[in-house]
Amino acid sequence: MEAGIDIVSWYLLIGTVMTIFGIVRLLLVRDLLARLIALDVTGIGVLVSLVALAARSEPTDPVLQALVITGLVIAVAFTGLGAVLIRRLEGLQEDPPRGDHQ
Repeated sequence: MEAGIDIVSWYLLIGTVMTIFGIVRLLLVRDLLARLIALDVTGIGVLVSLVALAARSEPTDPVLQALVITGLVIAVAFTGLGAVLIRRLEGLQEDPPRGDHQ
């Protein structure tokens, strides 16, 4: 009998640590881009945990696999939308207020 932990448990541990690091970073940082990246790290941690949970059963669970694929698509769309919104917000903050001087 080999002492240690199996590969599925390692992936669960890595996913949990990534999720916790992402949440902590999200709470501690004020920069919008850093918050977006922290949300991405949190989402990736959750997806890694779901993959590990899907691999625990002998035939891998197709429902969890479908959730992970859907989560990847949503994460990419969320990151793109968040980046555009951050760029617009920062552009609005940099513009000086305009007055009607004629």
